[in-house]
Amino acid sequence: MNKKILITGAAGFIASRVCEMLLEKGEDVVGLDNMNDYYDVRLKEYRLNKLLKNSNFAFYKADIDNLDELKPIFEANQFRSVFNLAARAGVRYSMENPWVYLRTNTEGTLNLLELMKDFGIKKFILASTSSLYAGLPMPFTEDLPVNTPISPYAASKKAAEAFAYTYSKQYGIDVSILRYFTVFGPGGRPDMAPYRFAKWILEGTPITLYGDGTQARDFTYIDDIARGTILAEKALGFEIINLGGGKEPITINEFISWIEQLYGQKALVTHHPVYAADMKETMADIRKAKQLLGWEPEISCYKGLEILIQHPELLRFKV
Repeated sequence: MNKKILITGAAGFIASRVCEMLLEKGEDVVGLDNMNDYYDVRLKEYRLNKLLKNSNFAFYKADIDNLDELKPIFEANQFRSVFNLAARAGVRYSMENPWVYLRTNTEGTLNLLELMKDFGIKKFILASTSSLYAGLPMPFTEDLPVNTPISPYAASKKAAEAFAYTYSKQYGIDVSILRYFTVFGPGGRPDMAPYRFAKWILEGTPITLYGDGTQARDFTYIDDIARGTILAEKALGFEIINLGGGKEPITINEFISWIEQLYGQKALVTHHPVYAADMKETMADIRKAKQLLGWEPEISCYKGLEILIQHPELLRFKV
């Protein structure tokens, strides 16, 4: 257990928090990230600089879709597990540029699995998404047939899951696939609604809202997600596990009203047509996470928002 842990997407929202928690436990962590400009790179640099202060953290600027960049990292380190938390995220942008989602989310996952096979690494944790459940009945259970993804983002994640299953069966890699539900908290992605809504209400800028706000999400606080992700390193065989709030989903209108209450000021809202690839509601069944990981959320959505607005310095980045 003294080998290092590889975390891809280390400068990202979820991965950077996973790195922090592992480092707090005294683990040796190797992070890699391509530092792309999908959103404000300064936020990624902020997260990364915090990690670089820890002597147990090493960083490589590399892209998981480039096998030639990855192989020397595996040659230079002994890893006990790989957390693939790097991804091109975002349903809407995937409609504009599906090729980059295929390269990063699918081919990148395949590259990591190939190197794990070659270097004898037996534990793989893959970040996946609740977007796969579009059109299926709630609450979403892991055994639902997620065979009809409605966005290139979801399709690329489904393909990554399929490759992970193949390598688990053919090469004995222990795989934990984690389907995340809407994750939020301080330092979150600027393209996500929680960040944008908090920033715009604080600034008095009109909120751009797609749809009428009755769409609902299973919001999950970042620390709970990171904690569940780390717990998934245990030996499980091949498992798909939901990490979400596990309670009634919260409408976007209610989410906005909570931010209004916490800031003590009213939001200005401009409505736009809903995106065809957006899901109406999400709600996780988390019984499997409780059973296999002993995990359930500890921080409510409202409490998470309270923590978020206590960090206005993390809302300065460009949306």
